[in-house]
Amino acid sequence: MDEAETRGVANPKVVDLIRPDEATGEVVLVMLEERPWEDGGDQLRELEAKFNAYIEYVLGGHLVRQYPEYAERPVRFQLDCRENPRADQQAFFTAMSNYAAAEDIRLVVSVA
Repeated sequence: MDEAETRGVANPKVVDLIRPDEATGEVVLVMLEERPWEDGGDQLRELEAKFNAYIEYVLGGHLVRQYPEYAERPVRFQLDCRENPRADQQAFFTAMSNYAAAEDIRLVVSVA
């Protein structure tokens, strides 16, 4: 990762954080969202682009090439945000979670 790149949902070119979760055995790819959830669609479009980039990173083999020690671990995407997504956004998050699950990737929203 280029350290000059900004982390967060707004930048789909960067995987914000990769870490092992020894309790679950998963490798966790974290997406950071520090902004409050907005009414408009820009933030969700940014999140979708970030999610798609993470999917490509994992399914395209980039994760395993960069971190071969994670080759046998299940993958979890974790969206770290400062507040729960809005009720009217739940269908979006359900669709994202279902898509990830179809690829054997677990999606978790974590509110800090």
